[in-house]
Amino acid sequence: MRMVFSGLAGLLFGLGLVISGMSNPAKVQNFLDVAGTWDPSLAFVMAGAIAVTAPGFRLLSRQTAPLFSDLFHWPNRRDVDVRLISGAAIFGVGWGLSGYCPGPALTALPHWDLGTVTFVVAMLVGIKLAIGQDRPATA
Repeated sequence: MRMVFSGLAGLLFGLGLVISGMSNPAKVQNFLDVAGTWDPSLAFVMAGAIAVTAPGFRLLSRQTAPLFSDLFHWPNRRDVDVRLISGAAIFGVGWGLSGYCPGPALTALPHWDLGTVTFVVAMLVGIKLAIGQDRPATA
């Protein structure tokens, strides 16, 4: 059941990205181009996402456990370190240059555009490298 609902949640998220136009990298780049062809629609998408998510998190915080798991996996760190700052900077620069972040890139992947495919491959390599750094070395 967990896989079914995870898949449905991902499908709903992807559908929202496509409907809102966020799978189009030009939308994101135009949002960042405040001195040129500025497009404020991304701000409205973000505001809508916050308006839906904030009450959801409030409701979830009252639950003792999720429906299909034993426990919630809430963030347990609140410190700001070099890894957080550098990761956020790399994410932001990559998003600004390519117009993609992971979700919209995956929704645009079926178009087989060279830039999209290159981004997704680089993203997967980055994920693999990041996961490799988090795991303790085994002998």
